[in-house]
Amino acid sequence: MAIVQAPPLIRSRPSAPGGRDAVIDLVRAVCVTGVVLLHSIMVGVTVTDAGPVFANASDGTWWIIPVSWMLQVMPLFFVIGGFAGLHALRRLRSRGGTAAEFVAGRVQRLLRPALVTIAVVGATLAALAVGGVDPALIGIAGFRFSQPLWFLAVFLLCQALLPVLAAAHERMPLRTLGLLAAAAVVVDALRAGTGVEGIGFLNLAFVWLAMQQVGFFLADGTIDRLPRTVRIAGGAAALAALVAAFAGGIYSPDLIANINPPTGALMLVGLVHLSALSLLREPLARFGRRPRVDAFTRFVNARAMTVYLWHMPVLLAMAGASAIVAISTGVMLPEPSTLLWWLGRPFWLAAALVLSAIVAVALTRFETGSAPGAPRSVRRVAAAALIGIVAVLLLLVAGTTVLTAAVATAGIAVSLRLARRSHQAAGGERVADVVRMPQRAHEQRHD
Repeated sequence: MAIVQAPPLIRSRPSAPGGRDAVIDLVRAVCVTGVVLLHSIMVGVTVTDAGPVFANASDGTWWIIPVSWMLQVMPLFFVIGGFAGLHALRRLRSRGGTAAEFVAGRVQRLLRPALVTIAVVGATLAALAVGGVDPALIGIAGFRFSQPLWFLAVFLLCQALLPVLAAAHERMPLRTLGLLAAAAVVVDALRAGTGVEGIGFLNLAFVWLAMQQVGFFLADGTIDRLPRTVRIAGGAAALAALVAAFAGGIYSPDLIANINPPTGALMLVGLVHLSALSLLREPLARFGRRPRVDAFTRFVNARAMTVYLWHMPVLLAMAGASAIVAISTGVMLPEPSTLLWWLGRPFWLAAALVLSAIVAVALTRFETGSAPGAPRSVRRVAAAALIGIVAVLLLLVAGTTVLTAAVATAGIAVSLRLARRSHQAAGGERVADVVRMPQRAHEQRHD
């Protein structure tokens, strides 16, 4: 297959200051907000004679299907991750940087705020246990906190493999994407054929790596160069295939059910989103230039990982506070999915967004602080990424307890230490590298 050289960004692409893509930034901010809203609406808390009950309000309901179609943004999130990651890697290499430095920067960017979040949650669980809170409730809180962390582990894996897959994209773009997508479909088939649900978790890699790979095509201008009719037809075909898969019973129409473990349905969702993003780029650019929209975009993008990591602790605190108020006042909380419950959802969602934003503002410094120098050792950086991924996976597999939070915190601390340049290496740093560090830190905060 002929080698495909990645062209520069199309000049007509709407850009933000610093050469960033304003539309991509806007869409990323909307995706982060959508995740917070989705998780917020799924929180169910009631009080019975036996005490507070915390549950997933969407379990067994019909309404989660249309809600999931509106708020399942994870495929687009990984497409954007591929877009931003490829551009960041190319900028780094244009300054003489290496793939190892890129991965080390990703480890730092993703795991620094996670270290604080996991440590605080672990300490809070310990305090609740000492305070005599029902261990069952503490266990539920730890489990609920752990659930969204799959994204952190998988996104770190995808970003760690990005330099390798970017090289494959330059040599054989369609073949690389096809192999990843085919592997995801094979996993789905094996899972359905054998009835072994655990097989499906292989798609935590294949589905999301495929979506990241799609982002490369957006980054190098391939998607934008396609005729508009082709992009419309592609999005329509993906949507038709998705509907057919639902009607045929291949995939569940609940897109939340398709995420644990991930299925090929999410790849089709990603293609639909990609088509819409490409077709609506100019209107989105005009909308994004509005002062309030631009302020929202900048606010969220500056602290996207902090918002993601802290919105679940915020929701758990809101649920606990609601239960405490209900018990102390004797006012009954409405059952999930009832009319009264729905009438209260707008206030609940607004409170979740505001409180998550307040917490993010208070803790942004852990995400946006200047990045330390990155080592150039591939083995050291690979070890950093692997240890960080395993530390987060521990919480997913075993749940978040005082013990697992302590172990995960220690593992992440080791990962971050490995992703930093040693004192010996730093001493031999060239003056030009020191001069470039503030620029690198600024770019890392936004990629």
